[in-house]
Formats: sequence, C-alpha cells, structure tokens
Amino acid sequence: MAQNSQPLDLEEALQRLFRDLPSTPSQETLPLQDAYGRVLAHAVQAPLDLPPFNASAMDGYAVRLTDFSAQPEQALRCLGESLAGHPYPGNLTPGTCVRVFTGAKVPEGADQVLLQEEVAQISGDLISFAPHHPSESYVRPIGHDVSAGSELAHAGEVLHGFALGALAAAGVDQLSVFALPKVGVFSTGDELVDPGTPPTQLQEGQIYDSNRFTVLNLLRDAPCETIDLGRLADDAHTVQQAFEDACERCDVLITSGGVSVGDADFVTATITALGELNFWRLNLKPGKPLAVGRIKNCHVFGLPGNPVSTIVTLLLLAKPAIRHIAGAQAGGTLRIRASLATPLRHSRGRTEFQRGIASYNKDDVSVAVTGDQSSNRLSTFQGANCLIEVPKEAGSLEAGEQVYILPFNGLLA
Repeated sequence: MAQNSQPLDLEEALQRLFRDLPSTPSQETLPLQDAYGRVLAHAVQAPLDLPPFNASAMDGYAVRLTDFSAQPEQALRCLGESLAGHPYPGNLTPGTCVRVFTGAKVPEGADQVLLQEEVAQISGDLISFAPHHPSESYVRPIGHDVSAGSELAHAGEVLHGFALGALAAAGVDQLSVFALPKVGVFSTGDELVDPGTPPTQLQEGQIYDSNRFTVLNLLRDAPCETIDLGRLADDAHTVQQAFEDACERCDVLITSGGVSVGDADFVTATITALGELNFWRLNLKPGKPLAVGRIKNCHVFGLPGNPVSTIVTLLLLAKPAIRHIAGAQAGGTLRIRASLATPLRHSRGRTEFQRGIASYNKDDVSVAVTGDQSSNRLSTFQGANCLIEVPKEAGSLEAGEQVYILPFNGLLA
C-alpha cells in the first residue's frame, strides 16, 4: 500500500480501502441455531418444495369445484377431516367433501376450499353451501412458497431472522459460514479514565473514556469477534508495543485518538514504523484525521478522538471494511431523499455528515438537525436516527431544501 498524505474524498478512500482488503476468510460448519449474525460461505438451495403438498389457506371444506359449480345447491357428503399434521388418508370422489383446516393437506382429488363462512346447512354428514362464485381456490399448491432447487440464501449473506427462518422451514440444519474476523479495540490518551470512577476522583483535565465502549457496542451486530484491549497511555514505546502484540492476535485493529499532528499523537507514526500507511486525511467532517494502514496481516484503523468523529468514521469506513473482511456481500449505503425541516450551517470544502431526526410522513420525508454539530458533542446522537449528508460544494442550506439522509438502520447492521 502506497502512503498518501493528501486528503481523500470518502468515495476514493473506500475504493483504496476495498482494493487492498482480503476477501477469502476461512470457513467452518455450524448448526442452524448458532448461525445468527454469521456470513454464509456457500449458497443454500431448497432441498424440497414448500409447501411439499397442496395445503389449505383457510378453514373450510375441500371439494371438487366441478361438483359445486355444476349444482351449487346440492349437499355434499363429508367423508372426514384433514388437520395440520393429520391429513385425511383417502381421495375425494364426486359428491363428497372433507373438512379441512388452515395449513392442512388438501385431499387428493380436491381442487377448491369452500370457506367455513359459506356453509348454509349441516345435516348429519351432509354439508350444503350458499350459492356463490368462489373468488379463489384457497389451495396453496406444491411449491407455492419455494420450489425445490431454488436459492434460499446466497453466499455472502449475513444471516438474520428472515433467512434463518426460511432455512429452518426447508429443514436445513447445518451451514457453512465464514470465520469471524477478530477486531481489537483500543482507546488512547492520558486524559482518559474508565467509567465507574467517581467524579470526585477525576484529576484535573481527565475525562471518561467513551469511545472504546461506543465502538465495541456499535460492532455488536457486525460479523466479527471484538476484543477489548483497554486504554493506551500517550507514550511512543507503549503504543508501539501494544500495536505489535495486538496485530499478532487480531485481523483488524481499531483505535481512537492519537492520529493528529500533535507531539502526543503516536498512532500514525506507529503504523508507518511497523507496517504501511494507506492514508491518514479525509475531506470529511467530522473525521478529517484518520490513519488507515496495515501491520503484517492486521488492518489498522486509527479513528479520530472526538466522539462524533469516531462514530462517523467507524460507520462509514471501518464497519464496511470489517464486513468485507468477514466475507459479507458488498451493498451500497442506503440513502433517502429528504427535505430539511430546519436550516443547516455548512462551510464549503469538505463533505459533512450531520446528525438528524428524520420524520417519515405519508407523502415525503423531512429531517431536522440535532442542534450544534461540534464533533465533541456525543449528545448530538440523542434522538437522532440518521446522518444528513452535505456535499462538499454546498454552503449553508435553508429549511425546505433537499438533502440525502443515511438512516441508522442501514448503517448499524
């Protein structure tokens, strides 16, 4: 990877990043119940048709439509019943019917279910129905949901509830998945102390370490195994030794802080000394200083230290990279057109992602900015459900103008 100190646009940074990332993780086999959140290594085809038999879509009576349409007023002799898991064992003959329940097998010879609501009279085993023209058969044919051999789940799919439910319905109980990449998370800075320290014990200039906990929690739903590596002091030897050790254990290393140009910022220098630096500045707000590189086989993301900058760069760069390393199929970031409900301040030169609260109305989507957007204000995420993308060439925008938003439900998965 060639070093690059020139600021990159986000799109160019992502292209450089994905060009250099590996995409052939090892594989393992897991039972279905342990596969949530894992990335499927091979496509899975349906081993059978679903449903595997003609099934009733409603409660009613299975009939031969020709019997009913020819003489709607005639009574049909009920031969028995078909329940889910307990099908009627015989065939339907002319002039007969079978009581059938939702999900149960429709007897051989039947091609119509007359609904329970259409029953006009029951006399012993004779059933008569109100004259009417059935709007549909209420019979789910074999393969109505899934045909045998069709693809149930594709390679690179992150397995969540819908996919796992479909696989369970087809009887699949073993899956080949990619191994989870190990992601180590550091925070750096002499000013940091762990949450739980009583406020009265904070020394002058100290603050609580929030970035490490934020990153670890934002990676909970990512296809990776996270390792909490704790805090690093602002010391060149300490940082270098910790990086060397972590890169032996991890596939990805994420740090926050220490990537600017101050005397106590050692992350960028450490990546350069131990490995290769890909880039370390972006045309992005928040998140201009960002050190991305590699040490041996470990990919390193030195995120900026301001809390908002940490979150934005994690969501827009580090998290997509982790998904790629995990073997997940590439997908574009969800962007939705919205109108500004409040004015938005922006200076031209860098693409900016502000925190917003989107309202999804019947006819349109509107979005309001969550107040002062300073990169130290973690509170700007309170109540927010999206990022507002402001192009680098745009100036301040007025209420009513159009923007793109990135919903969090597309960024957090």
